[in-house]
Amino acid sequence: MTASTRPALDVAFERHRRLLWNLCYRMTGVAADADDLVQETFVRALSRPPADVDADLGSWLTRVAVNLARDHLRARRRRAWPGPWLPAPIETPEAEGWPAYEPQSTEGRYDLLESCTFAFLLALEALTPQQRAVLLLREVFDYAVSDTAAALDLRETNVKVTHLRARRRMAAYDRARRPPTRALQDTTRRTLERFLDALIRGDGYDVEALLAAGLRALNDSGGEFHAARKPVNGCACVGRFLRRLRELAGESPRVDIRLVNGLPALVVEFGPRKAGYPPHAVIHRDVDAEGQVHGVFSVLATRKLRAVRLG
Repeated sequence: MTASTRPALDVAFERHRRLLWNLCYRMTGVAADADDLVQETFVRALSRPPADVDADLGSWLTRVAVNLARDHLRARRRRAWPGPWLPAPIETPEAEGWPAYEPQSTEGRYDLLESCTFAFLLALEALTPQQRAVLLLREVFDYAVSDTAAALDLRETNVKVTHLRARRRMAAYDRARRPPTRALQDTTRRTLERFLDALIRGDGYDVEALLAAGLRALNDSGGEFHAARKPVNGCACVGRFLRRLRELAGESPRVDIRLVNGLPALVVEFGPRKAGYPPHAVIHRDVDAEGQVHGVFSVLATRKLRAVRLG
């Protein structure tokens, strides 16, 4: 690296840092992994800079970041995960620069807020790493086919075929798609408030009344804490599970409702607890148009909670 190369790389990296992080987070679904991958991208840029630093460094940095993210994702999928895998939550308040959902006015199908929701990130798990990269660049970051090909070092025909296959795998998500509009945020918040009130009062009937038929609950502790390692299905089973969770939380849990991954979620700090149980949790609840809960996703693993403010 020459003396003139470092300043150009510093400027390019700062300009594209947020884009690289957003891309790596959606590629991996884990904020801590995105932090590591962005840092590694910069290390690679310093140790092996491009020949022409006067060219568009954005595409070059994107290529490095995506290649690292694809390798990371492939390695993760080769490892057995202890129980259900869930995305790592991130807080998305408007006050910190996260805009409210807006329908895309350009070629991309999904905006930044929708593309970090749990529903979207879980749907991405059905895609191969390359399909994931193409879909994100084309549908979220609004890259043209030629720019996507350049960023991923693919031919344009390969980009088009990969994009088509990725769209097909996202068909189920698109049919049930519910972007995080203000209306959905308000409905979700009201349901969470009612749910918390019923749970605190110990009113099992009111708790189960808020649960939709076909409900399932998933818990991701990464094997770090005691937690159900299989999905809990059905209103009655989930209702019992949630009441048991409330008992284990102790007498004085602290619970906040915050915007997390585009929608209100519960950020919980448990009171005095038994050994082997988590100190914190972020709990997402998917809420339908009738205000009933049809999915409960609890993230307990410590590493996955690094991007959430905890007590």
